[in-house]
Amino acid sequence: MVLLEQPPAQTPLVTGLGALPLHAQPLVGADRVSPSMHKLRQHRPLGRTQSAPLPQNAPALQHLVIQQQHQQFLEKHKQHFQQQLHMNKIIPKQSEPARQPESHPEETEEELREHQALLEEPYLDRRSGQKEAHALAGVQVKQEPIESDDEEVEPPRGVEAGQRQPTEQELLFTQQALLLEQQRIHQLRNYQASMEAAGIPVSFGGHRPLSRAQSSPASATFPMSVQEPPTKPRFTTGLVYDTLMLKHQCTCGNTNSHPEHAGRIQSIWSRLQETGLRGKCECIRGRKATLEELQAVHSEAHTLLYGTNPLNRQKLDSKKLLGSLTSVFVRLPCGGVGVDSDTIWNEVHSSGAARLAVGCVIELVFKVATGELKNGFAVVRPPGHHAEESTPMGFCYFNSVAIAAKLLQQRLDVSKTLIVDWDVHHGNGTQQAFYNDPNVLYISLHRYDDGNFFPGSGAPDEVGTGPGVGFNVNMAFTGGLDPPMGDAEYLAAFRTVVMPIANEFAPDVVLVSSGFDAVEGHPTPLGGYNLSAKCFGYLTKQLMGLAGGRIVLALEGGHDLTAICDASEACVSALLGNELDPLPEKVLQQRPNANAVRSMEKVIEIHSQYWRSLPRLCSTVGRSLVEAQKCENEEAETVTAMASLSVGVKPAEKRPDEEPMEEEPPL
Repeated sequence: MVLLEQPPAQTPLVTGLGALPLHAQPLVGADRVSPSMHKLRQHRPLGRTQSAPLPQNAPALQHLVIQQQHQQFLEKHKQHFQQQLHMNKIIPKQSEPARQPESHPEETEEELREHQALLEEPYLDRRSGQKEAHALAGVQVKQEPIESDDEEVEPPRGVEAGQRQPTEQELLFTQQALLLEQQRIHQLRNYQASMEAAGIPVSFGGHRPLSRAQSSPASATFPMSVQEPPTKPRFTTGLVYDTLMLKHQCTCGNTNSHPEHAGRIQSIWSRLQETGLRGKCECIRGRKATLEELQAVHSEAHTLLYGTNPLNRQKLDSKKLLGSLTSVFVRLPCGGVGVDSDTIWNEVHSSGAARLAVGCVIELVFKVATGELKNGFAVVRPPGHHAEESTPMGFCYFNSVAIAAKLLQQRLDVSKTLIVDWDVHHGNGTQQAFYNDPNVLYISLHRYDDGNFFPGSGAPDEVGTGPGVGFNVNMAFTGGLDPPMGDAEYLAAFRTVVMPIANEFAPDVVLVSSGFDAVEGHPTPLGGYNLSAKCFGYLTKQLMGLAGGRIVLALEGGHDLTAICDASEACVSALLGNELDPLPEKVLQQRPNANAVRSMEKVIEIHSQYWRSLPRLCSTVGRSLVEAQKCENEEAETVTAMASLSVGVKPAEKRPDEEPMEEEPPL
């Protein structure tokens, strides 16, 4: 309770936040865009978009940020602080064993490594620093010297009761420490059971806890499981998922107010289990991405601000954080806090969940790229393709797919990577990351509507810059929802734009920003298109013909639970090589609508100068899938016939030379 009664000693949500204005700012300001993005064509200002910041009074907002977010953090540690304070009053400070602050069990090992990487100091020094922080908050710990056990001094008469007192204190401390250790191990085992129930094996290292001696009753009563040597995974489709990503949620607790909620990945994971697909896949364990890995795409300031928890952030150089505070927190209509009107921020859990999402994608991508797994599907959140170098937006903090692609270049020397983004929203962050890179081909299929749909970027003429010209392809659909795009339009786009360019590029690895918000069932602000879930299975199957089948899908957007579960099931089935449910005959016979035809023709016109395979397809854009296949078969037959005809003509032309006619004798 002492901590809660010291408001002046509370640390702001972000170091230096109180000195900065907490008012709404545009999503992308001049000081928040990387130099490469200045080369992009400037879009006209949009009206209120789904991710536009909400204006807010600065004092009220600052109070909200500090009170609401830190209240959750303080409640989490309140019990531990009270117990620790009580023990400090009865036990000399020097005799207290070092013990890490109580935290979520699944974060224990990662937090230890993160503290060591950030602070570069031993664990005991870190513990003493935390004690100093407690003292600043109003907790006064009495300092007493430790009496030496080497010398036995006979005490004077009259202090026999005092001589017995240390024994009682030690007994009390041992009981309390044992209780705390039991609680910690119980939490670890509950987490291990929940992860194993989800199909992900979890084991904790066999080293003894840092806070215990080997002879400790707790370590003797509750031995940790011994780390087993890793087994080689099956060569099949890999899946990755972690329950820690469920903890990223608004402090309001109302998921109805936030379309990007924990139920999304929880439902997908359950569907894969119910259908038996999960048992046919190899489930791998994810991890948190390191700060260094995040900086493969994002700035150092952005990484430190959104990738560290409050305890670690207080230890960092405030100058590094001040440079990143160009984005401000805003008050959400629900009463929570976010970086814009729909991208929520939870001070305790958001950073860990966002880093875990990135780390899961990295682990899966590298296992597929190195041939350890056949292909993969990452069930992760929060999404990432909107996150720019120094700007979180559109539910995204770190660009998982872009980071994985960068690390493939740096660590495995992968020469050519294809990123296909079929989320209904343009992946502005991914485009920014590779806009001048000829070794990463980015192809996005999205609703554009002449820049009137979030995020407003992704025009067809945004083709790249410098050496990257031609390697940024925006299949931007324009025309609104009259009618909405569906299976016929996306199949035509794959046939005439995506696959010809992808085959000509010949990638080594294929990564897919797999958002499912184009599936029917999403309201207009979140999509409005009418694709079927089955269609995404066929799109996946086409991409599997590239890069020797080395393809990884990472979940991005998609908020209708039925739609995203159906689409995820279809994609995983395709990755496993299962026979897909046939598309309706109506879809196969349907021609793409006029708006889609015009959109595809424009993209082909722009990119024909960069890709030789495009010009011949321009005349086939308006055909249905059946008509296109019929024409291709006829062309193939014609080519075969011409080839056979030429083979038949050549001997006839050579015969006079080989068998000259006898000359008639002269008359």
